[in-house]
Amino acid sequence: MVRVGLTTERLVRAGAELADEVGFEQVTASALARRFDVKVASLYSHVKNSQDLKTRIALLALEELADRAAEALAGRADRDALTAFANVYRDYAQEHPGRYAAAQFRLDPEAAAASAGVKHAQMMRAILRGYHLTEPDQTHAVRMLGSVFHGYVSLELAGGFSHSAPDSQESWSRVLDALDALLRNWPAR
Repeated sequence: MVRVGLTTERLVRAGAELADEVGFEQVTASALARRFDVKVASLYSHVKNSQDLKTRIALLALEELADRAAEALAGRADRDALTAFANVYRDYAQEHPGRYAAAQFRLDPEAAAASAGVKHAQMMRAILRGYHLTEPDQTHAVRMLGSVFHGYVSLELAGGFSHSAPDSQESWSRVLDALDALLRNWPAR
């Protein structure tokens, strides 16, 4: 029997909120059941298990990020687009650390192909076309940008830049300047 008021969407959103509060790795069907004051079995008509719940939270986070990025990129090109895209990731991670962690969750190939992760890659490739990069250099650049954005954000969230000057915002701006310069002068093969 389906418990009144519980829906898959409501559970996933509550799971995402829980991830932001306690960390994505702490999200389980049991923890979510406690939040709703129900038995774990009550959730199983909406989510299969904790893995399914985490996958759904990851898909939600990817969708939220894609929506924010698309809005931020509208009408922008080159460095402005690169900066807007990067700032979406950084801001989202600061506002929603658990959801940001969820966006890094490994999805099975079918879920990944149907996810908003595809939109992320398309947007990043659109930015790179403004720098006149073609394959295979686009793929190399996508990987580099993703690594730099995620690495910086992860270190910042962990407090890695809080003990020294200049502040992390200044460094972030300089990193984006450096990435823009690199993309404008992408090394020939």
